[in-house]
Amino acid sequence: MDARLAPQAGPPPMYSPARQLQSPDVIVQGGSLKTWAFSSPAVERVQVVLKTEGRPFDADVELWAGPDNTPHKMRVYVENGATRPFNAVMETPRGPNTVAVRNIGQLEFPMVEFPMAAQVEAVSAAGPLGDMERFDHGPMTIQGGALRTYPFDPNVDSVQVLLKTDGRPLNSRIELLQGPNNNKQVIELYTEDGLDRPFYAIIETPGSGNVVRIVNTATVEFPLTCSVGAYRHSEKDSFDEMQPVISGYGAENRYGGPDYGRGR
Repeated sequence: MDARLAPQAGPPPMYSPARQLQSPDVIVQGGSLKTWAFSSPAVERVQVVLKTEGRPFDADVELWAGPDNTPHKMRVYVENGATRPFNAVMETPRGPNTVAVRNIGQLEFPMVEFPMAAQVEAVSAAGPLGDMERFDHGPMTIQGGALRTYPFDPNVDSVQVLLKTDGRPLNSRIELLQGPNNNKQVIELYTEDGLDRPFYAIIETPGSGNVVRIVNTATVEFPLTCSVGAYRHSEKDSFDEMQPVISGYGAENRYGGPDYGRGR
């Protein structure tokens, strides 16, 4: 049996939110590219967080493993980078590896991002991203061309998503919806080996009416396994706290960021 298919001991790690990262913020202007090289083979995972001051952003995130070899890449769109920052973990086995982040938005929309590499020892010692049983929903097989939706209660502030395959390529689209076809966050994902390089992300879900939709964009020959579950809960008692967050409305009072929805 392939050692990667064997049952994994212990739960996978719970990664820190953006405010606990130790790496400095780096401004990525619209149309520019930033890279981070990890030459040590001891770096097995990298956490990447992208955010803005409340504006939307559109970015490409790629993992380079040698010349002309991109085993993992993502296209990320977020409507509000303050209330819903992008927070994901990329597997980086068999270094050296390089993480590349390109802001494909306009110059008027810079974003701040910082990969996580300072806590490599703690991440590596916590265990593999293999055990999918601890999630609320999963594991569930999604055939090529199919989709699954996961609604969440208003008291769920963030959810975690884990995607993997049995070793075949992984092509997927992860969407955060708040209302009919109202995309708040979209991740278009590709990894050449969904067992060696599974995908793990934490998606912020402020307000009510949040639904996570997972689409397998590959053909029927390439199924994937998906697990989705609540990551952080909070108590929301008032009517205002349960309202959907539209274009950052209420972000200044409830999430500490500027409120771009009121024309300021």
